[in-house]
Amino acid sequence: MYIKRTIENTIMKMSKEFPVIVVSGARQVGKSTMLQMIKEEGMSYVTLDDLDARNLALSDPKYFLEQYSYPLLIDEIQYAPELLPYIKMIVDDERFKNLKDNKASKSLFWLTGSQQFKLMKDVSESLAGRVGVLNLYSLSNSEINNCQDLVFTPKIEALKKKLDFPIYNSKEIFKRIYDGGMPSVVTGSIDRNSYFSSYINTYLERDIKQLSNVGKTIEFYNFMQYIAVRTAQELNYSTIAKEIGVDSKTIKNWISILESSGIIYLLQPFSTNVSNRIIKSPKLYFMDTGLCSYLAKYPNPETLEVGALSGAIFESFVVSEIIKNFTNHGLDPKMSLYYYRDKDQKEIDLIYIEGDILYPIEIKKAISPNNPDKNFNVLNKYSKNIATGLVICMTPKLQPINRNCWLCPVSIL
Repeated sequence: MYIKRTIENTIMKMSKEFPVIVVSGARQVGKSTMLQMIKEEGMSYVTLDDLDARNLALSDPKYFLEQYSYPLLIDEIQYAPELLPYIKMIVDDERFKNLKDNKASKSLFWLTGSQQFKLMKDVSESLAGRVGVLNLYSLSNSEINNCQDLVFTPKIEALKKKLDFPIYNSKEIFKRIYDGGMPSVVTGSIDRNSYFSSYINTYLERDIKQLSNVGKTIEFYNFMQYIAVRTAQELNYSTIAKEIGVDSKTIKNWISILESSGIIYLLQPFSTNVSNRIIKSPKLYFMDTGLCSYLAKYPNPETLEVGALSGAIFESFVVSEIIKNFTNHGLDPKMSLYYYRDKDQKEIDLIYIEGDILYPIEIKKAISPNNPDKNFNVLNKYSKNIATGLVICMTPKLQPINRNCWLCPVSIL
């Protein structure tokens, strides 16, 4: 069963603007399946997971493109960056022909890649100004529910328009958190535990060894387990290095690999020149809570809901849903989303920025959190407009708790 992706509309729109589209993301989030579902008739497909195709692309990239022609969908382009200069030549030649004949430009190549940091380095060097880049994560809550996925905003009037979303209780929410959003798990085509076991082994054996020459896969696996139980916490490289038994430089490299592979997201702290008391470390979030729960060894959603990680993984679910929403609409979450924490230990889980307006957002597992907006007033010291804040929680309805703060159901994300 195929689940329609929100990002499809963004891809089709960008295809009218750029001759090359790159969709990056973690393995098995559905990149190639989605692109094959929406590609126009006449667009060919080739995957560089096929060793014969890869060998040809590496040994004779020009001949490879001549044989497959275009428009062309190339899966796992990072295996043959040698193709990119030749793609550039084709794009420039077609652009000149279109200008000469006064024809509208169209998309010539769709590319996917699951090793973003290597991929984007090669793409930026070869296809600058010719490529539209998008990130795809695992399925979002709205995609799974087949609900209209409007761009997230904490504005109350906009949230009121989303109340047609089904409202779930805590057990249903934690079942969703426990399963995660990987398409194969969501559609039930494979057992969850078997899937994640295979996924991690494939990730370690294929991507990690290739990307960083990691020889000690056991240490890397221990590292992934270690950070899984610290999702939604500030990142401290030296502490992780000490616990895992490797140096800080290695941990920074491993974190970079996980971030670039789409496994984790680093939420940056909010800061201005007004104060030097802001904590500078980013917060780490797993982008698929199913993978996070598996690594943390929770046996079922009921145990997860009452476990020590329940609040942190609930926060990870909320943050990842908002990030997915942004990227599905072609927006960069790093332009709008931050967290706040100062040396007095006052923290705000999320700050959404729109121009000079700050929207404080707290994330709580409870149905009716006690005094959840207690730290919102720390933002008054900034020369910004402080808008009505949100507390995203298990509440069954969107409702105000005072003039400056509303409770928001997590289900409508």
